[in-house]
Amino acid sequence: MGRNTRKRRSSMANKAIAASAALALGGGGLIWANFYASAHESNNNGWSQNQTKAAAAQVATISCPDVGQKLTNVPQSARQGVATELANLDKQITEAYARLASTRQAQAGDSGFVQNAIVGPLKEKRAATIDRIRIDIQRVGGQFNTSLSQLAACTTQNAQTNAGQAGGQQQNGGQQQNGGQQQGGQQQNGGQQQGGQQNGGQQNGGQQQGNGGQGGNGPVAADFVDITKVQGNAQLGVGQNGLPANGNSGSKGSFTTKCGTNGNDNHNTDNVIVAPGVANGAHHLHDYVGNQSNDAFASDQELAAAQTTCQNQGDKSSYFWPVLRLQDGSQDFDQNNDGGGKEGNVGKILQPAQAQLKFVGNKKGNVVAMPTALRIITGDAKAFVNGNANANVNWSCTGFENKVQLHDKYPICPQGSQVVRTTDFQSCWDGQNIDSANHRTHVAFAAADGTCANGFKAIPQLQVRLVYNVPAPKLQNGTVVNPYAVDTFPENLHKPITDHNDFINFFSTNTMNQMVNCINTGKKCQ
Repeated sequence: MGRNTRKRRSSMANKAIAASAALALGGGGLIWANFYASAHESNNNGWSQNQTKAAAAQVATISCPDVGQKLTNVPQSARQGVATELANLDKQITEAYARLASTRQAQAGDSGFVQNAIVGPLKEKRAATIDRIRIDIQRVGGQFNTSLSQLAACTTQNAQTNAGQAGGQQQNGGQQQNGGQQQGGQQQNGGQQQGGQQNGGQQNGGQQQGNGGQGGNGPVAADFVDITKVQGNAQLGVGQNGLPANGNSGSKGSFTTKCGTNGNDNHNTDNVIVAPGVANGAHHLHDYVGNQSNDAFASDQELAAAQTTCQNQGDKSSYFWPVLRLQDGSQDFDQNNDGGGKEGNVGKILQPAQAQLKFVGNKKGNVVAMPTALRIITGDAKAFVNGNANANVNWSCTGFENKVQLHDKYPICPQGSQVVRTTDFQSCWDGQNIDSANHRTHVAFAAADGTCANGFKAIPQLQVRLVYNVPAPKLQNGTVVNPYAVDTFPENLHKPITDHNDFINFFSTNTMNQMVNCINTGKKCQ
């Protein structure tokens, strides 16, 4: 049986930790080298405070193209080998990041050091790995797009450039969400981002005065908005992603499954969907409810035979999402672990007060049963660097959900109101595959009227609503005090737009048929 990290959490006061090794799943992403250290200690890489301050003015990032999302036609028999090679790409980026962080004196004395000693060798390693991916695919008769070989090269950016990019990403989100513009969401985002990365030397009860979050890689003040000051909006999701499926026509029923709030602390940093067989493939911590055997090494047979936290024992499905943490200067059990503190995911893990899992129908007509072991990923854990194409994010507060849904901001809720994360999954299925090479193309979102394009079939739509008791952060002089944030890949800076959710269907045949019948006949079942 594979590894599952299930440990009780212990919280204690602690100074902010130093920067983490960044790793982007799928061999791509933007590496942000954070160099924050305590005013009196060296960080985990042995850096002193003076070295840290000097480093911030130099090259801060390595930007590598995302190989994994381009691989859409990998034959089934080659997918495990390809997943292993994508993990190798991730490892190579991590090693390059570590070298960037540990050679600052050499970089200061040689303007060509980063290119010659870090980026150049990284390109060679990536080229060899991409070629092994080509061999894996062609060996089983698959077709390899030779243009992917051009994705080997990576580039560097300094903190100033990256701050501008960060601001641009937030501005893009802000145009879709009024809240993004009300808290100085456009150019100020970039400015505060820059401050967070370049001036993080002083401590404030575990927080960085430079606004870099407890781990030095976010969140920042520009990531938060007082929800009472946001103009109301009606649209859920970014673009058309995540539009609720059912309405006043079609299949109007629902099926609710109660699987708890992960009170048994079932956590790990794996992702069996995108990185099967790879320990710490997610590089951030997940909450798991339902299926209790989900880790990187679990087979479908093991998942089907697993224990479940769901009250309905016919539901052994796996529901998992990145944990939410309070960055108040405290630690948790994974402070020194991969995917946790080592990768910038720090602070007290917050257990949801509620975790509501509901399946609904389709506006246009009936739904069909999901196939066993169907995998669905919704949202994009790397949306801050990849862009919004696959983003699917809704943040709000209790009492405001019908008025305001935020996409690129964390809400600051008024007293007595709770933070809410809502996710509506894809509800159209290609009718054949339980997964796809990039884990997306076998499912799709329905159109606004419920239509499933390209011959896809309507399936029950999973809606996940997570509610948290979170002490409200405070915005003071351009900084955020005691922020909260979802776990992320370090290079995504704990941005709210990176929130995502995962599901693997292991309903029994009988229970799935009951669900479909309830939804198609307009009943509300649980």
